[in-house]
Amino acid sequence: MPFPENTPNALPPLPPTDDLLGGWPADAAAAPAPTRGAWARRLFRRYERPPMRPGVRYALHLGLFLLTLLTTVLAGVQLVRQGPEWLAFDVLGHPAAQRWTELGWGLAYAVPFLGVLAVHEFGHYFVARYNQVRTSLPYFLPVPFGLGTFGAVIQIKERIFSRREFFDIGLAGPLAGLLVAVPLLIYAFTHLPDPVEYLLVTNPQLGHSAPELTLARPLLYQLLEKVFAAPGRIPPTNQLLHYPLLLAGELSLFFTALNLLPIGQLDGGHILYGLLGPRRAGRLSAGLFVVFIFYAGLGIFSLRSGWQTWLYGGAPYAWYLWLTLRKLLPQARQVLAVAALVWVAQLTVATLWPGTLGQPGWLIFGLLLGRVSGIYHPSAPDERPLSRGRQVLGWVMVILFILCFSSSPLVEVRWTAI
Repeated sequence: MPFPENTPNALPPLPPTDDLLGGWPADAAAAPAPTRGAWARRLFRRYERPPMRPGVRYALHLGLFLLTLLTTVLAGVQLVRQGPEWLAFDVLGHPAAQRWTELGWGLAYAVPFLGVLAVHEFGHYFVARYNQVRTSLPYFLPVPFGLGTFGAVIQIKERIFSRREFFDIGLAGPLAGLLVAVPLLIYAFTHLPDPVEYLLVTNPQLGHSAPELTLARPLLYQLLEKVFAAPGRIPPTNQLLHYPLLLAGELSLFFTALNLLPIGQLDGGHILYGLLGPRRAGRLSAGLFVVFIFYAGLGIFSLRSGWQTWLYGGAPYAWYLWLTLRKLLPQARQVLAVAALVWVAQLTVATLWPGTLGQPGWLIFGLLLGRVSGIYHPSAPDERPLSRGRQVLGWVMVILFILCFSSSPLVEVRWTAI
């Protein structure tokens, strides 16, 4: 739906032609600049992909959501069983009683988790619409492994014109998500079952399973656990994945923190840009991105690594650093210098402190940030500073990011029987 201020004045219809400039007026050179610009926009729109019909668009949104619900339910079954692997399609072939018990685990994980993601995205959506910025409904992203979803995204369909609008739209999603995720965790902690009865009596197959991975508990999770959970009912760390509500709540904190990373055009990048302005936000975003890549690849190589590691991994990793950091600086030699500095720093730390390991899983996310999302935040025509109230709210979100973020979200555990 175009807004009046973004709709050009009516122009005479363009003549049908296969020539790109066939509709260009003969006296274009003498026409005023606004007229030439309007004709150019009309010609450009002739060669754009036609917009999707509303019925097809709504069906796409609904279909992606339902598919994501299916993959997330099956992922929840697998997570509660053993940990993040491929989806548990085999549950559909189990006897009815066992099938519905396990699907109940998946629903207890998927419904609150997707609910928080939906609230997060609709927070962006409604604030964007309030500011008359056209945007799409959320697109949910299903995957056939791991958590069952990569989350959800919305598409901003036009330029945002002010620093305040960037801030408001960026902040609305994580703030709305936290307003749901925190009560979800409080409910999960206040309704914890007796662990012996839950794991050995009600669900004996869970009590004998041995997940190899569990989720790191961020500071906010630990604080809520200390305040609201009965000490005798807190599950052991190696059994956390067997509690789908806790799992959904903790993953909601993780996804919120991931979006709040103060880099580029993530929600945290919007907030940082609103708080500091383009120059200071750009410098801080670039510095944090370099630190992020340094931590992600820490420990992969050291001077003690064998020749096979260097032979098969050295060139791909050098190429990765080049691709990821290429948009950090304008000149190639500057990028090469930063990449070399990052690699030397990683080698130094890994050699002096053997066993030091970052989180290699972040390397993929770093590549997406560097090549797709972008390291720097675009500037807006209206650069007026935020009001005092928005500045306070922005720094509160920075604190909440620190409380929700885990540098290594997945940790290896040793299972002990209850």
